[in-house]
Amino acid sequence: MMEITLPWPPSVNTYWRKWKNRMVISDAGRLYREAVMHQIMHSNPTTHFEGPIVMTVEAFRPDKRKRDLDNLLKAPLDALAHAGIYKDDSQIVDLRVFWGDIVAGMLKVTIKEAKSAN
Repeated sequence: MMEITLPWPPSVNTYWRKWKNRMVISDAGRLYREAVMHQIMHSNPTTHFEGPIVMTVEAFRPDKRKRDLDNLLKAPLDALAHAGIYKDDSQIVDLRVFWGDIVAGMLKVTIKEAKSAN
């Protein structure tokens, strides 16, 4: 099992930009990837998931504004894969996301191997 605290991500609305008729990760998205990589290197993880995983994300808003919970997952899920925690976010077979009770501007992420269906 792995637990990590990540910075507040850019929303999916600001994660992508169009460039030369292609969709690319925005500057904010690239900066977020770097911040996640730095956080992971600082926490010195020893776990890299190869098979199916279960993930829980507790999201603590950066302020009291209303936000869409579903708009904040793309950047952290991609950043965790980019950092090598798992190969691809398609490995996630069970995902729970919920709001935390305080204003703190961060995500608390728990990842564990999925139990075998056999």
